[in-house]
This record gives sequence, C-alpha cells and structure tokens, in this order.
Amino acid sequence: MKKIILSSIVGFLLLSTGCEKILQEHPQSQIVPSFFTSSAGVLGGIAGVYNDIRTQWGTEGFSIEMQAGTDEFLQGASSGGGAVHTYNGLNSTNFGSAWATAFTDINTLNGVLQYGKDLTEPEATKKQYLAQAKFLRGFWYFYLVQTWGDVPLHTEFITVASQSAHRDPVADVYKLIVQDFTDAAADLPEKPTAPFLGKAATKPVAKFFLAKALLTRGWLTNNAADFSAAAALCTEIINNKATYGLDLWQDFGDAYVPANDYGKETMFVSDHVNDAKYGYYTVGGAASGGAYQNLTPWFTNWNYPAVAGINSYLNASGVLTNNGTSGMIRDAFYGRPYIRIRPNSYKWPTGSNAGKNYFLDQAFVKRDIDSRFANTFYTVYISNTATVNTAAASNNKRGIGYTMRIGIDTAVLFTDYEVPGAPQFIGTTPFKGIVVPPSLWKSDIYPAIKKFMDPSRGSNFNDPSTRPVVLTRFSEVYLIGAEAYLQAGDKAKAADLLNVIRQRAAYRKGNSAADNAAAANAMMITANDVTVDFILDERSRELLGEWMRWHDLVRTKSLVRRIQAWNPEAGPYIKDFHVLRPIPQSQIDRTVEGPAFPQNPGY
Repeated sequence: MKKIILSSIVGFLLLSTGCEKILQEHPQSQIVPSFFTSSAGVLGGIAGVYNDIRTQWGTEGFSIEMQAGTDEFLQGASSGGGAVHTYNGLNSTNFGSAWATAFTDINTLNGVLQYGKDLTEPEATKKQYLAQAKFLRGFWYFYLVQTWGDVPLHTEFITVASQSAHRDPVADVYKLIVQDFTDAAADLPEKPTAPFLGKAATKPVAKFFLAKALLTRGWLTNNAADFSAAAALCTEIINNKATYGLDLWQDFGDAYVPANDYGKETMFVSDHVNDAKYGYYTVGGAASGGAYQNLTPWFTNWNYPAVAGINSYLNASGVLTNNGTSGMIRDAFYGRPYIRIRPNSYKWPTGSNAGKNYFLDQAFVKRDIDSRFANTFYTVYISNTATVNTAAASNNKRGIGYTMRIGIDTAVLFTDYEVPGAPQFIGTTPFKGIVVPPSLWKSDIYPAIKKFMDPSRGSNFNDPSTRPVVLTRFSEVYLIGAEAYLQAGDKAKAADLLNVIRQRAAYRKGNSAADNAAAANAMMITANDVTVDFILDERSRELLGEWMRWHDLVRTKSLVRRIQAWNPEAGPYIKDFHVLRPIPQSQIDRTVEGPAFPQNPGY
C-alpha cells in the first residue's frame, strides 16, 4: 500500500487514534461517518488497515506466537523463555498481540463498507474500494477465528463506546468470512490496479483465502462440500495463472531473492519500506522490536560473532564448547543474531521416533536432490575477519598456525551428517574453521534461515529490514489444493499438485538438463504417499518460518499429536485445549457491563 497518496495515510492516522479511544472508558473519538463519504477517507481507512498488518507480520512477538511451540522450532539461547514456547503457563496475560489491532481495523473497515457505498466515484472504482475492505475484514476475522474460536462479530461501524461484549459462534464468523472473500473475489481486479499497487489483494488472492477458509471450516465440520469447493478454487487459480500474472519460479531459491519479492510467485505482502512518507525506517535507528519493524531475517540467527571460536572443542560430556577468537564478526550478509528460535533438531533417544529428528529425518529428507534445504538455510559461513590462530593457542588441536583469509576460508561449516574429528578436523584432516555436525547443534549454534535475509542494510545492518513480508506465495495454492483434494477423497489429484512443487524443488541451476530430469523423477510421489502428515512435512520444506505453522497444525487437528511426537520442550505440557489461544486479559477486564466475557476452556 506504499503507493497510496500521503493525504490518505495522514487521514488514517487521525482515524486510528479515534478507533483506539473507542475501546476505552472515556472515548474522545474524532471519527464521524462523513469521513468515509469521500474517496480520500475511504482510501485512508483501507491504507491504514494495510499499515496495521505491518504491526504484526514481521514483528517479533507476533512471529513467535505463530511459530514457537510447534514441531518446526525449539527455543534459541535468547528466546527469553515464555509459555508460548512450551504451553506451560500460557494464559490471558502472555498472549494476543494482534487482538486489539484486528478489532480496531474491523471497525474501520465497517465504516468504509457502511458509508463508502455512497461515494460518487465511478462504479468500477467504488467496487474495488469496497472489495478491498471486504477482503481485509475477512482476512482479520479469519485470523481471529482460527486463533480464538468464538469471537465478537461486528458488521456495523461503532461510534459509541460500550463496556459490554459477547462472543459469537464460530459458524457465524465463518459465514461472514466466506461471504466477504466471495464478494471480494467477484469485484477485485485480476492483477494489481491503481491505487492498490505492489502486491495488495487481487482476485486470485481473495479466491485463495476463500479456499483456505473453506478448507479450515471443512476440517471443523467435516463438510465435504467445503473441501470440494476449496479444491476447485485452487485448481481455478492454477489453471488461470497466466491471466493472474502468477507462476512458480523454475528455481525454488529465486522465490526468496530480494529482487523477486514482488515477482510472479508472490501473491500478497505486507510492505516494509524505507520511504519516509510510508515507512517506519530511520537510517541508523536500529531495531527496537517495536511495531511496524520487519525483523524477520534475524529470529533464527545464531550468535555467530560470539560462539564461532576458532578453537572450539568437545568437553568431557561431548558438548561443543566455544573457545578461541571468533572467525566471524557481525555483518549485513549474515545478519543480526537474535537467537529466538531454532530449527527442531532434537534427536529422540527412544519411542517411535528413536534416532530421528524432525528437521533432518522428517522434514528435509532427500537433501541430495531436494534444493529446499540448501536454499532455506545457511550451512557455510565464510570468514569475514582475518583471525590469526597460532599452533600454541589454547585448545588448538590441529598443531598448526594460520590466518583466516577473508572471503575465502570457511569459518563455520554445518553439515547434515556426522563428521569424524569435528569440530577441528574432517577425519584426520585439519579444518581451519570449525565443523558442526547435527549432534553438536544446540541453542546457540545451528543453521540459520537465510531466505529472509536483507543484506541491503549495509553499514546499518542492525536496522529493520525493508523487504516486504510475504504472506501468500503461489506455491501455497498447490499445498492448500492438495490438502483439500485429500480431504475430498481424491488422493490422485492431491499427488498431482504436490508433484508440481516437488519437481520444482529438484531443479538446480548448476545441474545438466539430464540431471535435473532425473532428480525431478526421483521426487515424484504417488497417491498412496499422500497423507495429512506428508502434506504437513511438505509445508515445512516449502514454507518454513512463514507465519502459519501453528494454524496449520490446528487446522489439520494435528497440534497435540505432532508436538508430542517431535517437540521435547512443549510435548510434556501441551493439552487438547491448547488448540485455542487464551482470550487476552485486557478484553476480559474491559467487559464490565452485562455478562462477563468468557475465557476459552482450560485457561
């Protein structure tokens, strides 16, 4: 939404201030319905909602809420602990960063829809404005209902403060969501059209969210019609990809190249820009973790400047112990080390998964031919400082002295297999840096996700990223379609869709055509391979870290089972009631008239 004129943004800043006041006991709202009877007011309201999406997607608290405590991630050394990682003590005071934002935005959108229909703009223009508002209202309600279940359902603009509230049934909320996405899909353009440029909502985006909402509702009610409708919508998007300007990149890695952030595989984004008019980026301002900041590149970064000691060794317990001068210093390419979450590489000693870890043995299998592991993670850290190591240095077991060559020597090598002699040797051959095989990964040293990195920070590499946060990629249309076909009873069509992205994953630019063809063939699956767990694993391979894992597990009724099977931190504590999050205490406390606002069971 960075393309919307500045006056619209300024208009919304007044609007959002008023909306916040509505939630308090003594409102001082500046909002009047006439605000939405002008084109500038309507655009300001819509732009403001897009702006508020930035306060969640890409920020730390929300990102952790959407990913921590799943099968994919464990805590990093600087996670700060917290019940969201373990479910132990999760309650109404420590969850719910987006609740207030969502309802503030829904009220704004209700104003747009209630009064914007009287605009004197051309009918086509007015339809697109209202379609954007309906999409965004459906978007926020879809997030709310997946997260909390029954939630207050509002369809009219609120101008008078109230201290009473109630929760409406999930079925009623989904009815509105489905209708909003259906209406939006009917009136949105096929491709981005002014003033909604970049990657704002379009017809295929609305259709995709409609498909995902129908699929999710179908899981709740076991409704075959919802599954079939979701599958048909995904197939329609894929069949008309040229019309919609969508397609898969030939190389999986190209989907994550910064230059392609607004490319053909990207469907819907939350913009984060360094334009002073539209962004929240100040050169040299660093990242405080506040609202609007895209910190996505750094959540999984391990502490490479501090624990990459060149003479690290195994202690008496066989644990990697940092020692010696680091072969790395902080830079823009490898990013800022936040160490919040890390890939789940816990190796189960007993049970049905004995000897296996989720990261390597379940999700990223076939790493020799599947390019997604190599394109998702940093496994090689090239020295960026001329570290000198003497033969007599403490714990230098190599018996030789040398200087690390910047840009040439490997300071840290993560392998996906065990290496005899690690960390200082490969077999009997001395290694200049350190080798870290899976058995040595721990909370402060592990492969970091690289696909979100933003090297454009330059000398101000601690500043927030200005890359957009991509909420929806075209590849997910295949995954949601496959899941819908599976639930509808057509495993063959599900396999066909999965094979498209699996064969794409086999492609590598450096391979010959014959090698790529052989790899693609080796990635093929049959209908008998398709299960819910297989699709969830495929989603890890394709979409790791992209703000949806908790919802994926809840939707497929797999949360408790998968976490108990794979996550040693959360498994002992997770219960069936955790499929809904706790209602924020602020909402409960503010409801002082009429019946108390009910908390979800178990909290």
